[in-house]
Amino acid sequence: MAGERGTTDILNAAVRVREAARTATSGATGVDTVLAALSEVMEYDHASLTRWDPRRRRHRTLAGSYPDEATHYIETGLHRDPMFSVLHSPARGGLWLRDVPGHLLAASPGFQQVLRPLGIEDGVAQCLFAADGRYVGMLNLSTRRVLSTSDPARAVVTLLTEALTAAVTPNTDPTPGKAGPPAPVCGPGVRGPDGLSPRELQVLAELTTGGTNREIAERLYVAPRTVGTHIEHILAKLDLPNRAAAAARAAAWGIAPDPGAHPSGPPRPVSRSRSRPGP
Repeated sequence: MAGERGTTDILNAAVRVREAARTATSGATGVDTVLAALSEVMEYDHASLTRWDPRRRRHRTLAGSYPDEATHYIETGLHRDPMFSVLHSPARGGLWLRDVPGHLLAASPGFQQVLRPLGIEDGVAQCLFAADGRYVGMLNLSTRRVLSTSDPARAVVTLLTEALTAAVTPNTDPTPGKAGPPAPVCGPGVRGPDGLSPRELQVLAELTTGGTNREIAERLYVAPRTVGTHIEHILAKLDLPNRAAAAARAAAWGIAPDPGAHPSGPPRPVSRSRSRPGP
């Protein structure tokens, strides 16, 4: 079992997951190879990788081993489950079943009617977000045994989020050259992580440089006071204490400033919007 192996073994297995994700992204192999590699990181009884379809507002299973009833619920009902509301933040790093408060489990049709009859005792549900904040899919791993909170597999699965996101993200946009409808963050129609606007995402990205409000304002062609206001909103929406914590959050999400945004030329937004956002 993964929990009985050393951390080095699990980290080596994680490297194989990343390689499987790269080959799946390139189309050389299927997403099922990613789940197979994940079984070496954490021994599971059932697993699935799904892609969120914002137009049909449902998940589509790319690879999975759940029974048909559970697969159907993951695809069509999971995003409406009461437990799903606590998954919407990219900062959470996955929700482990044994960490879910009892009242949420009691109110969850997914657990009571789908997982519990399968004898599931533990596992993780991990929402996957693109760098621009779009919700793109989900990883579900379920096991009939309880994992220790010190099991290194718990942390390693979270560290693989970026690779898993790449594996479920389509290689091409279905309408090249055009931005589709705002993609939801785990269901609801929100434009960015935790409701951040395109300009707030842009300011959040700039915080990773360590620049002052004035320096950021010069890059984005806005007033320093406007930057300060955006930062206040960012901290409030992300429930963070200071700009350093916000910069760390941006780095964890893979959000970086656009090198094209510079005082000597017109700014380019870092969000997925293709037009310059308003201040």
